[in-house]
Amino acid sequence: MKRVLIVFGTRPEAIKMCPVIKELKTRRNLDVKIVVTGQHRSMLDDVLRENGIIPDYDLSIMKVGQTLTYITYEVLLKVESVIRELLPDAVLVHGDTSSAFSAALVAFYNHIPIFHIEAGLRTYDMMNPYPEEFNRRAISLVASYHFAPTETARDNLIKEGIKSEKIFVTGNTVIDALIENLRDDFEHPLLPRGNDKLIILTVHRRENLNGNLERIFSAVKKIAEQFPFVKIIYPIHKNERIRAAAKKVFSGVENIEITEPMCASVFHNLLRKCCFVITDSGGIQEEASFLGKPIILVRKCTERKELLTFIGLKVLSDNEFEIFREAEKLLIDREFYQKRATASEIFGDGHASKKIADIIEFALDIKN
Repeated sequence: MKRVLIVFGTRPEAIKMCPVIKELKTRRNLDVKIVVTGQHRSMLDDVLRENGIIPDYDLSIMKVGQTLTYITYEVLLKVESVIRELLPDAVLVHGDTSSAFSAALVAFYNHIPIFHIEAGLRTYDMMNPYPEEFNRRAISLVASYHFAPTETARDNLIKEGIKSEKIFVTGNTVIDALIENLRDDFEHPLLPRGNDKLIILTVHRRENLNGNLERIFSAVKKIAEQFPFVKIIYPIHKNERIRAAAKKVFSGVENIEITEPMCASVFHNLLRKCCFVITDSGGIQEEASFLGKPIILVRKCTERKELLTFIGLKVLSDNEFEIFREAEKLLIDREFYQKRATASEIFGDGHASKKIADIIEFALDIKN
């Protein structure tokens, strides 16, 4: 029996890792151990609880005002302690978080093979998104196997000198989670009544915390005021700076509803019902694309380059006028809406977790 250590620490990682964990636990020759760093806390715990997953180790590193240096230092020390205790045959990390980078570095220092899920995404701008672009590039340098979600991600890795036989195009596991959560009979109090249109807003990235928030929020407020038939739902991040800015700009706007972060199953079904999404998220770009939901992207660049050509996605950053203009066209121009609402499986077909588990067994030379 081979031991696989899975390390993650944030809510988005947990959503994307849970389908992989469930699949790996069905393999009788794998001993799966789960370490959560606690880089996020309550939001991470909600995802684990929703999926019935209990970690074997909870490092509980989160503290108020934590810095990137603090996160890296704590994960390095605490994951190394777990690795020396368990002596795993492989370490599995996801994406581009500081938890993933630090865990991969520890595994490298201890000569343990690293499997990297969601490998090969690139903006080629080291400061955008920050620190994620550095994290994912650094993980690629030490990873033994790379699970790329798309052919574009695979090409990026090959251009960087990674051997093609170590790269596997699997799709993204977030699509696995999305499909698992969708319900045809879904009902929820947040759904608008009658013919009103639902818009989902998610803004939380570090790059938008330095002055951009107010401009993005002002554009959203203008959308709500100019189009009273829309309902805008904003599952707000725990960050107090984001909450203060949202309260300041959205106060008194009746058709903008701010909610606490919601479980993935509710969010995925609301996303399925919405008209379009305004977001700076990475994973939501993939989920919305799969569901055929137009995206207004409020960030400086995207590592999901496929969307730029496939649906003509524009990167609008914090340009208040452009954000409003894009929303206006989606709401009143049916032909424009249909061009942006093309559903696609470019990021996965719902079977990524099985492909990843099969490859891990093959790489570890497991005979079933």
